[in-house]
Amino acid sequence: MPKIKMPRKSTAIDMTAMCDVAFLLLTFFMLATKFKPDEPVVVVTPSSINNSLLPDSDVILVTVDKDGRVFFSMDGQPKRQKLISDLNESYKLGLSPNDIANFTLGSSFGAELKDLKKVLEMGPDERKSFQKGIPIDSANNELGVWLEYGRTAQATIGVKAGALKYCIKADNQTPYPVIKKVLDTFKDKKIQKLNLVTNLEAAPVGSAAALYQKENAK
Repeated sequence: MPKIKMPRKSTAIDMTAMCDVAFLLLTFFMLATKFKPDEPVVVVTPSSINNSLLPDSDVILVTVDKDGRVFFSMDGQPKRQKLISDLNESYKLGLSPNDIANFTLGSSFGAELKDLKKVLEMGPDERKSFQKGIPIDSANNELGVWLEYGRTAQATIGVKAGALKYCIKADNQTPYPVIKKVLDTFKDKKIQKLNLVTNLEAAPVGSAAALYQKENAK
């Protein structure tokens, strides 16, 4: 009985469709990705053994550099847009839609309200050198204004105001009187619970903190 030979078929797989999909995905992510803008201030925070992480959302962050300049930042573009729109309306700042978009997509802000429009029209490098910090003097404490409007924006956008967390990120060399003024501002706004941003360091061996961390790690 004659043997029947099965026809040989090529094992090559057409990868064209897969390559097309891969390049389409790569193009999408390249076009859709928005990089976080550079912060206008560099801060070297002190160290602590607290291992709690800074929350990613619902955060108002007040940054204080070594020269005592105070900067304000809030997460979430809808909340930032609400915040700047309310300030523009209340203080007649004359911001254009482009200025509001620059603030919404921008980073921390640290200047007087009267200079807000000028800062938003600057380039990133010029903005870094121009911003001298938000006033925190008793005669002109604009940090309190930013906190109040930030809290309103948080409550208006549909998120519970109680979920908002207040964080202070101060430089290791920031003068204490400046920190006291910042803390007094929070106190005046009836904000009692604050988070201090620090660098993590190991707890001393044998200390109560080290034993606590060891127990929780089990």
